[in-house]
Amino acid sequence: MSTRTTPSTDLAATRRRLWEALRARDEAAATAAVLDARDEGVPAEALLLDVIGSVQARLGGEWAAGRVGVAQEHAATAIQDRVVAALALRSPAPPAGTGDHREPGGPPRRVTVACVDGEWHALPARLLAEVLRGRGFLVDYLGAHVPTPHLVAHLHQTGTDVVALSSSLPVRLPTAHAAVTAVQAVGLPVLVGGAAFGPDGRYARLLGADGWAPDARAAADLLAVGPWRPGEPRTDSTGGLPHLSDQEYTLVTRARPRLVGQVLRGLEDTLPAMASYDERQRERTAEDIAHIVDFLAASLYADDAELFTGFVTWTAGVLRARGVPGDALVAALDLLAHAQRDFPRARAHLAEGRRALVRVPRPPAPGPRS
Repeated sequence: MSTRTTPSTDLAATRRRLWEALRARDEAAATAAVLDARDEGVPAEALLLDVIGSVQARLGGEWAAGRVGVAQEHAATAIQDRVVAALALRSPAPPAGTGDHREPGGPPRRVTVACVDGEWHALPARLLAEVLRGRGFLVDYLGAHVPTPHLVAHLHQTGTDVVALSSSLPVRLPTAHAAVTAVQAVGLPVLVGGAAFGPDGRYARLLGADGWAPDARAAADLLAVGPWRPGEPRTDSTGGLPHLSDQEYTLVTRARPRLVGQVLRGLEDTLPAMASYDERQRERTAEDIAHIVDFLAASLYADDAELFTGFVTWTAGVLRARGVPGDALVAALDLLAHAQRDFPRARAHLAEGRRALVRVPRPPAPGPRS
């Protein structure tokens, strides 16, 4: 009596093969892991999202835990991108117009997929583009870091019906807002996705996007049913942000270099351990402070303290993995709060972040356990 491996088991085995190949930086083995599964009948979309996408998420988690370095993560991501290209060649897209997204008697819908200006994490957008091609859409994939004026120029030169924008970091929300508004101003709807827009799409709604999807599969489903028709040109976003009138976001953003330097000097006076830091450690500390300021500014833009508290608690885990004491992060927030004494919203967000850090459980002390 023969048994057949279940699809979920097939995917799990392929994920393991791909992960081990990436750890070894073996591009040939990584490509073989995915293409072998494709040849055995695993759908290309499942390989894109449930294998390549899943392994990429694991890679990010390993980086955050300090078990994978930046260079290793970049090398693995580059291999993943080439594996996607190989899979695309092995899985030709269906003839244009065969998907259920086609208007009766009309041409297939064309989608422009791009990352917002400043967004370099392009793999999620690439996966979406390939999923859409596999479903019969015509796709213009523009890749990472697309300045808004260049995006708009592209739209004027093509027959795009809808734009899909990707962003992974909330610090890009102001840029994403500008892109959404600019695209809508030429009469095209905008679908957004990525971690930048919040776990429930709350920031997509805030910025006035026409749609939000939590992942590539949901985005493709949403684009298939619409309605996604070009409308009248719009010159404003439906997501009004009246809180920006207090200028706190603008002033914090402009003061970024000064704030980073001020907090860095304050930490040197507050934390004796920093006296022994070498130049690279000082640079990394300055980078961490800059990220804190950037996320504070993003939380002010969205007027959502949870955006900031989520970042600082995540950062606490990353720093702990690096061996940096948690007191350093608390001290940085206190120094920033002192520098923001004239900005009530900024101080409130910093206070929320500090309270969240206090609630983060400390790791168990080393030693024998009963």
